[in-house]
Amino acid sequence: MSEISSEDGLVREFTRQGADYYARVFARIRSHAGFTWSFNWAAALLGPIWATARNIPVLFWLALFLETLAVAQLATGFAGNLGGEQRVRAERLFKQADERRVEAEKAKTAGESSADSMLRSADGLKVAAENAARQAEAAEARGPMLIGAGLLTLLIGKLLVGVLANPLLERRFNRWRSNRTLRHGFHRAGALLAAAFCFLAYGLVAWRVAAQAPPSWLTTAPVNREWQGLVAAMLDRALDGLSKSGEAVFSAITGLINIVLDAAASALTTMPWPVTMAMIVILAWQLAGNRVAIFTAAALAYLAVLGFWEKSLETVALLGTSAVLCLLIGIPLGIWCGRRPAVYAAIRPILDFMQTMPAFVYLIPVIALFGIGKPPGVIATLVFGTPPVVRLTALGVQGVPASIREAAEAYGATRWFLLTRVDLPLAAPSIMAGVNQTILMCLSMVVIASLIGAKGLGEDVLNALQYAAVGQGLLAGLAILLCAMIIDRIVQGKARS
Repeated sequence: MSEISSEDGLVREFTRQGADYYARVFARIRSHAGFTWSFNWAAALLGPIWATARNIPVLFWLALFLETLAVAQLATGFAGNLGGEQRVRAERLFKQADERRVEAEKAKTAGESSADSMLRSADGLKVAAENAARQAEAAEARGPMLIGAGLLTLLIGKLLVGVLANPLLERRFNRWRSNRTLRHGFHRAGALLAAAFCFLAYGLVAWRVAAQAPPSWLTTAPVNREWQGLVAAMLDRALDGLSKSGEAVFSAITGLINIVLDAAASALTTMPWPVTMAMIVILAWQLAGNRVAIFTAAALAYLAVLGFWEKSLETVALLGTSAVLCLLIGIPLGIWCGRRPAVYAAIRPILDFMQTMPAFVYLIPVIALFGIGKPPGVIATLVFGTPPVVRLTALGVQGVPASIREAAEAYGATRWFLLTRVDLPLAAPSIMAGVNQTILMCLSMVVIASLIGAKGLGEDVLNALQYAAVGQGLLAGLAILLCAMIIDRIVQGKARS
């Protein structure tokens, strides 16, 4: 009995308002393992206002989205200028047709030879006007349908919010029991702010879709082209200055990458193709087993027979160099981040920026600083492909159980022993997943890098896009995929052996 009264006291402290109702509902929800049906009328009627007052953001956004959609549909159906543009166009065309017919009659009376063509033009304008009028009528007929859709959307939103409110609030109650710092109760100030926001948002949405000529500030975002030009000019000057001041460094980096690429390409292309193919197949067999060796032989045969052998070796050199550089930078950085949360917190925004920025955007500063050719392609691929291996390596190192590390330290393990014999073996699955993702990221940049002269199989895909050669493009794309799969299977096979 005391346990029940204690539970009721917690519910009352958490909810503050409607405590008796929520105590009964929470007890019923906890007594059933699955979903328990209940309907919260206050949440259904107030929607986002109730969700804000009860600190349930998910329900707030769900209710706000559905109600905004319903308001837009209802306002368009009741007062929207449906078919207005088509109606104006039809009236204009009818007027032009009448004027053209009058001109044709005058020309016919005067015996001019252009009378027949003017009559045909008038008939054409009349047909176009009638089509526009029919389109206007069809658009106007959508009004009742939009009203019905708006009412249905509003009803569905109210039902969803009413059904989900109690389970979500009970879940928040359970979190609050273990963490009393969470906001609880019914916040009137938040409810008032939510009500004001909803009133303003719904009003502006209705005004935008229902007004025949809404104000420009409601339809067009404020634009300042002068600011855009100033910022763009400032960035141009900054990149120009950086390119001139660091010309020696950028040239050294480009030269070093060129040396590595030329050495890799030379090693692959100078040997007879049967020797190169045999060496790759044997390497796959030693590191990954019979199945991968058979797959590698079939993939290499595809590249050779269809004429992709030379360019595939260039692509492998480019892809391999990029992937190796990504791993040489990414794995140590990931280990550091995994062992130093503060470092990871500082680097994570940079990784987010590198991973979410569109790939084509990387090419702009890379070209400005490093020019065109294969080295800039490698650098762009490096920026795009490093974040996955850093993230997954850090995740794997963070996932190493502290008890295992403590046991190793208790037996006198050094930091190097902990890293090589404890952390890395236990984090290996996550690290290898990062390696796989990095190889795939490098693969995706092969075609993009061909835009700045990286050549290889990406050049074939680019040419196929330019000349709409669908078959050739698909064959070259499959060749790129096979190159990446060969590298990935060999690397993953080494991890399993």
